[in-house]
Amino acid sequence: MANSRYEFSDVHEFEKPNDENALKLMNSCALAMFEQFPDIVFAYGVSDEYSFVLKKSSKFYERRSSKILSLSVSFFSSTYVMKWKDYFPEKSLQCTPYFDGRVICYPSQEILRDYLSWRQVDCHINNQYNTCFWMLVDSGKSKREAQDILKGTQTSEKNELLYEKFGINYNMIPAIFRKGSCIYREMVDEIVKYNEAGTPIRRPRKKVVLDHCDIIGPEFWNEHPTILLDK
Repeated sequence: MANSRYEFSDVHEFEKPNDENALKLMNSCALAMFEQFPDIVFAYGVSDEYSFVLKKSSKFYERRSSKILSLSVSFFSSTYVMKWKDYFPEKSLQCTPYFDGRVICYPSQEILRDYLSWRQVDCHINNQYNTCFWMLVDSGKSKREAQDILKGTQTSEKNELLYEKFGINYNMIPAIFRKGSCIYREMVDEIVKYNEAGTPIRRPRKKVVLDHCDIIGPEFWNEHPTILLDK
């Protein structure tokens, strides 16, 4: 799911290379998706894009891709409009935001994880380049000059440029920019009441979590083995 109007960020003067409020607005819309569509078990978002994973056994609208797509995109778009003022109270919408999307059925959990890993790798590559690019532009370089400086550079070279020229340690940049946003449900113990002795009585419940964690390696999936299970 991605905003199909590339000039939208320019019209509304989003900060470059990342506008934290714009990202938080996208995350808020994604959280609303979890509330509206219980079959969603995981979501990954970066920039103006979000990927939603439905559980394998989902019977949502009889698994009709056209219905799933139309409902998801329309709900996300309308929620974006409704929540705009929560994150940009001083800015009015100058044009209508809208999103496109597609539905894909992956044949295995392994391929799905590969896709999500690729999305996070892409987030890192784009964010590192854009951070370097806009720092060069802000320092007085033209956009063409910044492109020429970065052409053919590797990850280590971009990190060195940021540190040597601007005093920026790339690894210290907020994780929401470097890693994107992950949303999932995890089981937690909730205190429902206290007994006469003052001991808390707990019950398990699923809590929706928003995090900016690494999903490329196996650690996250080993720690949360039930997310993609068909339960």
